[in-house]
Amino acid sequence: MRRYIFPLILLFLVCSSVKAQDRILTIDDVVDPAARLKFNGIPLTRVTWLDQDHYLAGNLKVDAKTGKSVPFYDAAKMQAALEKLPAMTAEDAKRLSTGELQMNSLRTAALINFANDLIYYRFGSDEAIRLTNTAEPEVGEEFSPDGRMVSFVRDYNIHIVDIATQKERSLTSDGNAKLFNGRLDWVYQEELYGRGNFQGYWWSPDSKRIVYLQLDESQVRDFTVVDHISNQQDLEVYAYPKAGMPNPSVRLGVVDAIGGETRWVDLFKYQGFQPLIVRVGWTPDGKKVVFALTDREQTWLDLNLADTSTGKVTTGFRETSKAWIGADGTVLPYWLKDGTFLWQSERNGWQHIYHYDANFKLIRAVTSGRWEVQNLHGVDESKGLVYFSGTERSPIGLDSYGIKLDGTGLFRLTETPGTHTVSFDPTYNHFVDYFNDAWTPVQTRLYSSDGKLVRAIDENRVEPWKEYRMSRPEYLTVKTRDGFEMEAMIIKPTGFDPNKKYPVFIHTYAGPHAPQVRNAWNSGMGNVWHQLLAQKGYIVWICDNRSASGKGLESTWTIYKNMGEPELRDIEDGVSYLKSLPYVDGSRIGINGWSYGGYMTAFALTHSKSFKIGISGAPVTDWHLYDTIYTERFMGTPQNNPDGYERSSVIKSAKNLSGKLLLIHGTIDDNVHMQNSIQFIYELQKAGKPFDLMVYPKSRHGVRDPRQVRHMRELMLKFIMENL
Repeated sequence: MRRYIFPLILLFLVCSSVKAQDRILTIDDVVDPAARLKFNGIPLTRVTWLDQDHYLAGNLKVDAKTGKSVPFYDAAKMQAALEKLPAMTAEDAKRLSTGELQMNSLRTAALINFANDLIYYRFGSDEAIRLTNTAEPEVGEEFSPDGRMVSFVRDYNIHIVDIATQKERSLTSDGNAKLFNGRLDWVYQEELYGRGNFQGYWWSPDSKRIVYLQLDESQVRDFTVVDHISNQQDLEVYAYPKAGMPNPSVRLGVVDAIGGETRWVDLFKYQGFQPLIVRVGWTPDGKKVVFALTDREQTWLDLNLADTSTGKVTTGFRETSKAWIGADGTVLPYWLKDGTFLWQSERNGWQHIYHYDANFKLIRAVTSGRWEVQNLHGVDESKGLVYFSGTERSPIGLDSYGIKLDGTGLFRLTETPGTHTVSFDPTYNHFVDYFNDAWTPVQTRLYSSDGKLVRAIDENRVEPWKEYRMSRPEYLTVKTRDGFEMEAMIIKPTGFDPNKKYPVFIHTYAGPHAPQVRNAWNSGMGNVWHQLLAQKGYIVWICDNRSASGKGLESTWTIYKNMGEPELRDIEDGVSYLKSLPYVDGSRIGINGWSYGGYMTAFALTHSKSFKIGISGAPVTDWHLYDTIYTERFMGTPQNNPDGYERSSVIKSAKNLSGKLLLIHGTIDDNVHMQNSIQFIYELQKAGKPFDLMVYPKSRHGVRDPRQVRHMRELMLKFIMENL
């Protein structure tokens, strides 16, 4: 009998393997965060370098080369200190002492915002100090560079508290709900400084002064968002400038940390341009303020210096473009020790690095080519090497590179195709690489600056699809009618049979310079959702229209003052390619997207007959209804481009709806207001056009409540399967 044992074991293993890889995805796999852990793992996605040899991971100090670790601080002692504070529970103290901390520059102390007050804790001490004690919340808190003070905004004014004495002083006093000192309003944080970042002030390097934005919203129209769940309804009223309407007016002021009058930067020459101040900082010596400013429609950008005593402004140079300046992506100069600086610009249609002298005269372009620099990591001045990430190898990936300061000797540090996000140590001798691709969740490794592997930090050995029947994404390029090569990704149905005809489900975003085709792991629900559809027998198609691609600013210029039509033309060229494939059922093609993708879905169904169904989530339906800074960057103002706004409107074309539409919107969306969908609905009803609608109460621009997410995904799946 023994001679039969091995074949039986082998047969069992083969059968088990086949069975294990034959599981079918469910909605639970799509929406349940716990279930999604088996696909993503728990990757280490962030380390903070402490010095050239050590980094911080959580609350551990790790030797970068050996991986040996010790606690960076005594979390138990910190917890005990926090527990002594009034209203601090043991559970809160434990959470705060083991979570991510905001530290001073020396990393000897932490600043905590808890229950609308600020708490200071010096590592190793037995006492936590309560710096503020008011009913009003403090926001935008941070340490001064020297670590002796903490700044914050309360009641729209900037305040400072001295840590040693706990004495507080106000640097501004005229702030109110319409006059923001050092705090960004909705449109500035959303469209210029980064979603969720409301801090509008910056310390000088020597901790002696603060420069801040003052935003006057007195002329900005209020918008009201209504939460219908409360018995009497809850109203959120805030200033929201819509295209063509008044923006907040802006001033730039400098105030001493010890207090005194604000000295205003002289912006008189810009008053006729309704300027936007898009970036603010300091020169390394702290003697001058450096800031980038654009006109309202963002057709040019000036890089300026301001004298902190007189407010006098000197313009270093002006950036211009064939269409708009990418003001939201502007970064401040990277200063070198000799007073020269590096500047990132899209002036030739592709973002590259330029070297300027101390007098703002161009020395040379450091990088060039029909690819983009995405992140400047820094300069090893001892070697004359500039390190950056870019798309030189592939527009759908991201690699790390080095190049000499004189623009010669470009070399790539990362080898495996995919997406590499890197973090260099302070001396540029090593970097941490967070690698992922379409089939591999994030893995973290340490490399020397010549690209040699030192050790694996966290390989995150997750085999996300080992239990399931999955279809590996395929990448390809598709030419438009005028020869532009669009990047595309196709996921074929599991058990694909080339002799069958399959329906196609298109995912799109289509917004300017926002590619969806990436050789990268999607840690959200997108991966699993698309694989579920493939298991249900659908081809999933993602194809970046040229203006959405990562192929330089020049690829986006086709939509200037004419959003909608150029994107749809490219999308339809992708559809034409699909219809040429023998296994595609060209009569069963659906499209869906959210936000800008929701707009494009609604635009496609009202301007084309190529799509059998569409699922439009949180769409802009008329660009008059969206905010000034985003919309006018691409469209100009309605006053200067009335025809463009007319052509791009979904509301105006509602009577032409073709295909079956499912419209989805959160009722308290404070970004793309539900007003967009309501006005679209009204026109559809007047035109006698049938459609399906689902609204999600208490949901904003994204649906977040797990119960509502489940409901939405089940609804979408049912709609797709019944109509496609």
